[in-house]
Amino acid sequence: MVEERIRIGGDPPVRRLGFGTAQLTGPGYWGPRGDPQDAVAVLRRAVERGVTLIDTADNYGPSIAEELVARALHPYAEGLLIATKGGVVRTSDRAWHIAGRPEQLSAMCEASLRRLRLDTIGLYQLHRLDPEVPVAEQLGALDELRAQGKIRHIGLDTVTAEQLASALESTDIAAVQNRYNLLDRASESLLKLCEARGIAFLPWFPLGNGSLTSDPVCAEVAAAHGATPGKVALAWLLRRSPVLCPTPGTGSLAHLEENLDAAAVRLTDEDMSRLDALGGV
Repeated sequence: MVEERIRIGGDPPVRRLGFGTAQLTGPGYWGPRGDPQDAVAVLRRAVERGVTLIDTADNYGPSIAEELVARALHPYAEGLLIATKGGVVRTSDRAWHIAGRPEQLSAMCEASLRRLRLDTIGLYQLHRLDPEVPVAEQLGALDELRAQGKIRHIGLDTVTAEQLASALESTDIAAVQNRYNLLDRASESLLKLCEARGIAFLPWFPLGNGSLTSDPVCAEVAAAHGATPGKVALAWLLRRSPVLCPTPGTGSLAHLEENLDAAAVRLTDEDMSRLDALGGV
């Protein structure tokens, strides 16, 4: 049976199928996407459907996604975990600049607190490790923010298993985010480490950025369940590992409903074997 909830950092459990906010912004995660009231409606509907994990970032927009989260959901319902990220500065739709100096991370966190209208961010994730700054200094800055009560748990985005293991020697890590989906298993060793240590793994591009919808095996399994390939891809993640917490994003109410309905798809052992083989497992 698929476990539908997970404790991130030992906190009260959240539903493993969450909602990501990148698609609430424009192309390249830059600027607004249409009428902001549409984004507000999607966020509110996600929570109405039982989502308790909202994943965002300060550079989606930039700032726009966090502001939309607060506009739609503040004051936040009890049990709703707001996760955000810092450590990357955007200067255009194609320009991403890693910024991991302690003073930068502190300022970014403070700005996220204001935009999200929070006293404490439930999960604050380092969006990228800065190769120009010692990792100990970056983690130390997050530890200090946690000691000040500004964040509750620390997460890392786009790391190797070796980097996570090293980070765990100096501080507690509650979650990681890496690309992982039905067709992309490059982070398999990281997933195994997360399983061993009870660390949540929030896979980005859980739907393969659209590539999964054209896979014939995925389509055949979907047809057998009266589902869509997207639902099957999410259902596979939920059954693949109890620490995987996909947070698919969309700006469409219809697509949101489809994504959240994936939790009801019950894949058989034969389904899993066929789908596992797509990644060479």
